[in-house]
Amino acid sequence: MKLETAASVRPTPSRPVRRRTGRRAAAPGLAALLSMGAYCLALASYGGYPFGARSRAVNDLGNQFIPFHARLWDLLHGTTSGDLFFNWNSGYGVPFLADFLTYVMNPFSWLVGLFPRHLVELPVFLVTLLSIGLGAALMTVFLGRLQPGPGPLRALLAVGYGLCAWVLCDGFADPMWMWGLVSLPMTGIAADWCLHRRRWVAGTLLCALAWAGNFYTAAMASLATALVLLLRLALASGMPGRERLRALGRAVSMLATGIALAAPALTVTLAASRAAQPAPAVEYPGPPPLLDQLAQLLPGGRGTVEVPNVSVGMLGLLLVAALPFVRAVPLRVRAGWYVLAVAVAGSFVWEPTILLWHGFALPNGSPFRAAFVLSGMLVMMAWLALAHRPRVRELAGGAVLVTLLAWVCRDRPSVGSATWILVAGGGVALGALVAPAAFSRRAAGPAVRTVATAVLTCTVLLGSAYSAFSLTALRDKIAWFRPKVTLSPRALAAQRGLAARDDWPRSRTDPGPHEFANNDPLLIGGEGGSYYSSYVPAATARALRGLGAGWYINGRHTLSLEDPVGRALMGVSSYLEPRDDGRFTVRPAAPAPLVTVRRGLRTAVPGGPGTPRAETVFARQERALGARVYEIPDLTHRTGPAPVRDAGGWLLPAAGPPAPGTGTHGSGTVFRARCTPGGTAVWYAPSFHGQVSGLGGRSGALGRRDGTTTNPVRTLGTVPPDGGLSVRFSGAGLQHIPEHPIGCLPPRRFAAAVRSLRLNGPVKWNTGGHELVAELPPGGAGSAVLALPAVPGWGCSVDGGPSRAAGSFAGLLAVPLDSGASRLSCAYTPPGLVRGLAASGAGALALAAAALAALLRGRRNPSFATPQKNVPFRPICHNCPAGDGDRAVP
Repeated sequence: MKLETAASVRPTPSRPVRRRTGRRAAAPGLAALLSMGAYCLALASYGGYPFGARSRAVNDLGNQFIPFHARLWDLLHGTTSGDLFFNWNSGYGVPFLADFLTYVMNPFSWLVGLFPRHLVELPVFLVTLLSIGLGAALMTVFLGRLQPGPGPLRALLAVGYGLCAWVLCDGFADPMWMWGLVSLPMTGIAADWCLHRRRWVAGTLLCALAWAGNFYTAAMASLATALVLLLRLALASGMPGRERLRALGRAVSMLATGIALAAPALTVTLAASRAAQPAPAVEYPGPPPLLDQLAQLLPGGRGTVEVPNVSVGMLGLLLVAALPFVRAVPLRVRAGWYVLAVAVAGSFVWEPTILLWHGFALPNGSPFRAAFVLSGMLVMMAWLALAHRPRVRELAGGAVLVTLLAWVCRDRPSVGSATWILVAGGGVALGALVAPAAFSRRAAGPAVRTVATAVLTCTVLLGSAYSAFSLTALRDKIAWFRPKVTLSPRALAAQRGLAARDDWPRSRTDPGPHEFANNDPLLIGGEGGSYYSSYVPAATARALRGLGAGWYINGRHTLSLEDPVGRALMGVSSYLEPRDDGRFTVRPAAPAPLVTVRRGLRTAVPGGPGTPRAETVFARQERALGARVYEIPDLTHRTGPAPVRDAGGWLLPAAGPPAPGTGTHGSGTVFRARCTPGGTAVWYAPSFHGQVSGLGGRSGALGRRDGTTTNPVRTLGTVPPDGGLSVRFSGAGLQHIPEHPIGCLPPRRFAAAVRSLRLNGPVKWNTGGHELVAELPPGGAGSAVLALPAVPGWGCSVDGGPSRAAGSFAGLLAVPLDSGASRLSCAYTPPGLVRGLAASGAGALALAAAALAALLRGRRNPSFATPQKNVPFRPICHNCPAGDGDRAVP
């Protein structure tokens, strides 16, 4: 076997090097421009942002990712109180590094700092757009490594990858996932270098970049790349077994070192995931119907059944269908790639392998998030067919298979008018492929090939744009994907109102219970309780719920406290309240200090048991407040369906259908109670679903018996002079409420309790990044209680002593104090960070050692085969000699 070093084929003159570099960049550049241009053309035709008024902020794009990019903008410009370690704005104080590493580590996300904050949606759009372009460009490069061939044709197939159905249906709304589109060809290039025993250091850096940008999709891309590498090793003819093992070993060491370099992204997020509130239980419904899966190979359609979105456009589909007939590709190669594609497709719909693709956790949402890797494999198969110059009859065989597929799937929900238009466009693409062969005997052959390539380019561009347009229009008809308008004029007005009252760190300004997005504090400012993330600490969710806050998604979306005592406990001095005209009013509240000293108080150990289950929410609030402030009246049934006693409360019969035009569920059950006149009445029924009205007010309740959604403590109104109040619970179906759902706050008692806490507040208090310092009032032993959920990672020292893990009191951070303590200092360190940095250091040492060893050797490692140069190539080879094209497989 002939070996050839890189030096022996390196051109010496500088001008040819620049010229060759320009040629090499032309094809990837063409792929990037075509894919991004087609996506922009689709959005412009549809009137989507930023080319029209239709928002792109569907689902988590509006609720999570735009707010997190706004937070990144604040960090880059130094306009936020926290840092990379800790977020003081959300959940009344939560860790942030895991969110940062998961949601905004796509390198394109950092473009957000170049735009005004109120235009944050534009750089978020650019994250998607530029990821499409870079993914298509790198796929063009990788296809050339897989099999030499003309750059323009590789670029056209790569466009199908950059705008595959996964991008248009799944990835577009998750900017961090879009890095997976880049990671697959990037790790593929690194694996190809392993195959040729070249550039171990550069390949390791590519793996590290893939995993650092988004470890979730990088794991999927790495698994797919490993499968492709194993296939290529198995199909490599004339390669000794020892060389195969060496290539495999290089790939394993390259990937392991790259992952080590990006280790904090894994160790920090793994620790945060383990400490997070569990997601609602998810059950896999089973594989979708086979015809629905096959229909997703056709472009432009979206069905009613959740299936892997794998379409790569008609050009790619035609060539994949033609591959079995291309005799220039050895039979074992054709069979090997088809077996791989079918196996991967099957692994997407079998629960054990679904878990493997998704990190051994069934996703809360689509279970087919890894579908982009199959799209990449389909493009690789299409290129193998095209690069081996398929004959007319071989392409005709592929066209027959595509026609048969379309006919068999004609009645599936995802096959509509757009699909048939794109199938017809596939006929134009087929004609462009066949035309050069038909004219090959004429003198005008080269001109015909040029025209055919231009027609093929236009077909791919317009077909990709129309597919993106069709899928976007179909998606927006689904209620679940109705987009949010995030930084609207109303939101910006609310932001200005909050900023005018901001008093942090002396007190909090809460955006309130309404939602522009599920992460309002990150989007419009303030220091509220709303927080939506996969990393909501269980300690935060349970502490806030125990104190009377509501939540969604089983606690993975927490809400602000809405009652006077809850706001006082968390130091809220002002909050937004919606008005009937759609605007907002900033209301004042009576805050306790953010740090209070409780004499004689003993704190729980970190991670210890919380308050007893039997306690009412009012008792838990009083315990945290340190004073008895509530009157808990007994309820008597007055009118409506009679309630029935059950364990821990009342069962309310169905209230009947809503009255026309009111939305109120029948008359409902009315209770009567008595409290001190002039006090504030509140209600708490966490699992009630319906409406609660009384004292002139009415509020909706969205609770569920399974606990996935719970209602907060909410205000009813002011108790009238006679002390009597009536409360109506109107709900659909059988409903449960606690035995004591009503509490009353005599105004003087509550004011006295808050005043007492202020007297025991710190002399001085400040926060910086992930630290806080408080100068304490003089006094005896006890505990300092902070208006901050007690999450793992906090270490505190008193009077300059050693740092110790903080404790918990009523779910809030608490630090024991000795007699005469005068200064408290606390700092937050993300769990898992030290281990991750140690692994990164080890990876960096390994990388440096490898680079130094290569430098000392003074030459590159030889490849196992002679590098092949691009050869003259025509899209169609008519009457090719038998075996033509067997020269370079794989």
